[in-house]
Order: sequence, then C-alpha cells, then structure tokens
Amino acid sequence: MLVIGEALVDVVERAGRDPEPHAGGSPFNVAVGLARLDVPTVLAAQVGDDRYGDGLRWHLTDSGVTLAALGPTPERTSTARATLADDGSASYVFDLTWNPGALPDPTGFEAVHVGSLGTLIEPGADLLRQLVTSADALGVPVSFDPNIRLTVEPDDGRWQEVFAAITPHASIIKMSDEDAATLFPGERPADIATRLSADHGIVAITLGGEGSIVAAGGTLVTVPPADVRVVDTIGAGDSFMAAMLSWCATYDWPAAGELDEVELTDLAMYASSAAAITCSRPGADPPHTSDLTP
Repeated sequence: MLVIGEALVDVVERAGRDPEPHAGGSPFNVAVGLARLDVPTVLAAQVGDDRYGDGLRWHLTDSGVTLAALGPTPERTSTARATLADDGSASYVFDLTWNPGALPDPTGFEAVHVGSLGTLIEPGADLLRQLVTSADALGVPVSFDPNIRLTVEPDDGRWQEVFAAITPHASIIKMSDEDAATLFPGERPADIATRLSADHGIVAITLGGEGSIVAAGGTLVTVPPADVRVVDTIGAGDSFMAAMLSWCATYDWPAAGELDEVELTDLAMYASSAAAITCSRPGADPPHTSDLTP
C-alpha cells in the first residue's frame, strides 16, 4: 500500500515535564500502523538529514515501513509542538515543509492513502490531488482522512474545498467529529456518514469518548469506546484509520454494498480497539497484530 504525506516529530509538552519528541504526522502514523498490522506499506514523504530525520527513518525501518524519500530534502525535518490538556487531548503548532518535486506512480499498489496537511499545503497538495485522480482512474482504491488542523489553516472553507476535491475519488473516508463539524457545520455525524457512504463507499466518524460510527451502502453501525486508561490521544485517529485499511485489505477491499451490519460492526470494533491501545500509550504508538489478537 502507498501512503503519501507529512512525516514529522511531535514535540509533546506536558505540564511539569520536559518536552518529549515522538515520531508523528498523520500519514506517517497511518503507514506505521499498517505495517505493524502486516500490510506491506510504502510511505512517500520528505524527511530532513538531521537528528529528527534519523529518528523517523529508524522508526519506519523498525516498524517495517519502506520509505520513498521525496526530494528536495528539507533543511530540517518538520515538527509539531503538541500541548496536552488534562484529558489527554492535544493542540498543535506546526513547522512543516511540503514541496515534493514529484510523487510515486500509484500503478501497482493495492491502495493509496492520503490525508491531513499534505492535501492542503502547496505546492505538494496539487501533486497529491493529481495522484488521487490518477489512482481512481486506474481502479486503485483511495482512502482519505482530512485530519483538519485549524492552527495551520483557520479558514473552514479551504478545508471544505480540499474535501470536495478529493472525496469524489475516495472509496474509504474517515474523519473525527471535530473534522465533521468543520466540514458540515450543524449536521449530525450519523447523517453525514450515511449520506457520504451512499456516494463514496465506507465512511467512518470517530466520536472521541462516545465511540465511533461506520456507514456503508445505507447501513450504519455505532460502537462504544473501548474501556481504557487514556494517557494521551495522539495518533488515535491514525490508528483507527490504519486498522480500517488493514481490515479492508484482509477482505480484498470490499465495495460498500458488499458489507452487511455484522461485517461493518466487526470493522468498527477492530479499528476502535487499535485506537484504544494507542490511547493507552504516550505518543503515536500504534499496535501490532499480536496486540489485537485474543
């Protein structure tokens, strides 16, 4: 599978502690989560030749991800300063470079995943939109997680434009309830998921402490959150996304109409369990297959 987008270091700030660097970036986290769930994965990203970049490369290799390093090499590896609230939620300030000269050809990949800042920040975002269009034309499944960061782009309309440009080519969409509120203000998550799934395949919306919903082909299921002691929520949504994709890969990328309520519930529970494990650990540390096997 091909994952494209930002790779960065989350510098996590907790009250009373020294800052802690953790490997991160939404596409990076998804790639690591996929590889740890035994899906062969290539991450196309820009990584600097510095201490943080070395750490990212080591983390990818240790998790079994192949890095397709995109040029030009940035002067420094991108960072996100993450400040944690008492409930473990995080707010971010980014220092990001995203100006790849070219992206990989999607031909030959089982699926393509895109999301977050790589779909927004130019000039790389334009190349990414072209790749998504090409992948769709080739019949390669595309997954998309908007993973909205209003600290980078506070204009809701820009995120709505990105969503409108990519979703016609995506057959698997995941977002948080906060993303949904930005993209579709005033609408209920269940209504959003049901409507989008009629046109775009499988749609999941995570609801934080309220669990998650998944819709496909007119069928909607809701699953409660897993019972877990939350250390922080960094990377939880990315783990949910990776587990969704792993489940779909196992079942040979089913079309939305091929999934019944039992199968959708199984998908949602599997993804929710992966996210819960990540919440129980500091930083974005997604589970391996063995962590999810009874």
